[in-house]
Amino acid sequence: MQVKTFSGASSQEVLAQIKAEMGPEAVILSNRTYRKNGDLCHEIMAGVERPAQGTAPTPADVAPAPVPSGAVWGDWHKDWMRVKEQLFMLMKPAVRMDRLTPRQRVALEYLQREGVSDGVTIALYNMLAARPGVSVLESLASMVPIRSWGSAAWPQRIHLFAGPYGNGKTTAALRCALHLRKETPELQIVFINTDCLRGNGRLTLRHWAELSDFGYFEAADAESMRKALALAAEADVVFIDSPGMTSEMNLAQWQHEMGIDELPHATHLVMCPFYDGVQMQALLRRYAADGDTSLVWTKLDEAVCYGALVNVANEARLPISAISYGPELKQSLSPATEPLIWRLIFKRQLPIQVGE
Repeated sequence: MQVKTFSGASSQEVLAQIKAEMGPEAVILSNRTYRKNGDLCHEIMAGVERPAQGTAPTPADVAPAPVPSGAVWGDWHKDWMRVKEQLFMLMKPAVRMDRLTPRQRVALEYLQREGVSDGVTIALYNMLAARPGVSVLESLASMVPIRSWGSAAWPQRIHLFAGPYGNGKTTAALRCALHLRKETPELQIVFINTDCLRGNGRLTLRHWAELSDFGYFEAADAESMRKALALAAEADVVFIDSPGMTSEMNLAQWQHEMGIDELPHATHLVMCPFYDGVQMQALLRRYAADGDTSLVWTKLDEAVCYGALVNVANEARLPISAISYGPELKQSLSPATEPLIWRLIFKRQLPIQVGE
């Protein structure tokens, strides 16, 4: 993209410059007004997708651009995020809040204060404006799908829990297993720990597995995983606790190396609401999984707002299956339901605060 900044005494003059030099297909990226020597000046940054004037297109101009990777991807992504922010700033004046009912307006403004992203806010505004009088919760439900944790909605035999280190992934898996055991006391549950290098998490999982009468095996590579699955052949449900993924290894690659990518299973991505938008998007790419996948939110009792639940569900197009809160292993996980999620987002009420 060619990008250039134009300035002039009025916005109309600057727009005329842009049209004359870059053509009608130019995109406005940012604008600002300032005073210079007492005179009012208008400055607009514009961009256009085409080769520089006076040069013939090269194969690189007409071929799809390669996907950046590593540090290059990080720099490119930051630049793109800045452009998106500028575009949303330009779009906001066109958002006519008077087209919404007072209740819709209040809900939309509240979601913005809670950290819901500009992209999600504008998408929600368009949905509300297109259907006058529609419920905000009805519109949000299409952006934040729910698939409540339990054997009815998640009948798979193998459940893989994945997520960054420090998110509470291991304890979330234990809490989900205890919930299944509470549903069906005779259920035979086995844990396979593949995060064998971290002593603290390893000891915690083994300790609680023994206390809860869960089977416990360890698997550091594909061969030991094959043996562990063979030993767990009689179990009704198998939980696999995966290690945190680094920038050099994503979840899909790890599953392939461990030989479990072809096994029928469900994946549960464990997240906490403390990451910014750029980091959250990077994690969603790193932990992308095929097949049945859900979001399990942890450490919600430590959060001050819950807009991230809306942003991530909408970005990843994944249902929320469960939420967890508090330091205790028991009575600290709730299967997700729409009333529970809406109370959390709009009233900041955790299940322990409303007696669920």
